[in-house]
Amino acid sequence: MNLNALRSVPLFRSLKEHDVAKLSHLLTARRIAADTALFKRDDPGDAMFFIESGLIRISVRDVDGHDTVLAEMGRGDFFGEMAMLDGQLRSADATATEDTQLAVLARSDFRAFIRENPDIALGLLTAMTHRLRRTDNLLRHRISRNANEVEDASLTMSDRAADLIAEFGGSWKFIGASISFSLFWIGLNSWLLYNKSFDPFPYVLLNLVLGMIAGLQAPIIMMSQNRQGVKDRLRADLDYRVNLKNELLLTEVLRRLENLEGSRSQLPPAETEQKKVIRQD
Repeated sequence: MNLNALRSVPLFRSLKEHDVAKLSHLLTARRIAADTALFKRDDPGDAMFFIESGLIRISVRDVDGHDTVLAEMGRGDFFGEMAMLDGQLRSADATATEDTQLAVLARSDFRAFIRENPDIALGLLTAMTHRLRRTDNLLRHRISRNANEVEDASLTMSDRAADLIAEFGGSWKFIGASISFSLFWIGLNSWLLYNKSFDPFPYVLLNLVLGMIAGLQAPIIMMSQNRQGVKDRLRADLDYRVNLKNELLLTEVLRRLENLEGSRSQLPPAETEQKKVIRQD
């Protein structure tokens, strides 16, 4: 990684020229092809990486095999610092989304360099704090969807008609309409038409009409109930996805908080006064 490329990394902009030159000798170049995994979660972490060109996707995978993208990093960004600072395993997956040129800084070289340049530690803490804030902002974003809107988008005209009929058939309006229709039918054939009635007592035709209405109404109501079951499953699936993403994001927040606490304890003593000033600000 040449000196100009190092200068483009915000973390190293405060370094003097000879410090940048010294750092460039500690870095080793590594090229990653597109769609290649750089490391996986739970891999040993003994180095951090600086992106000279290309793109790196940082993601985590849940127990169901679903990937959640935490960040997309490009030229001038760095990653892999968490495992290098706390000595634990990698906390996420890193995959190149295109051909990427990296500069690798080993853990032993990083510790030696940071003792001579404590400002780098503060810059690293600042960058990690920004990432923590970005993860925190993700929690405030609306990641849920309205199950009714999702279900309504897939409804056909026949589905909507079935829902309207089922809604009317299960209301007091339908009961009132049925009673009114029956009384009108009986009154029409018993008194108004009298000897010319088309359906005299015991009103066989009326029973046939009511039976046909009930026979047609039953499958329509079942269609609507089946669709309600689909909506319930959709709502349960959306709730699961929301809870899963919240769980992943909260885990990431806690992991970064622990890493910040661990990295603060590793700051050189010379930075004590600077940390006090930062806290006061």
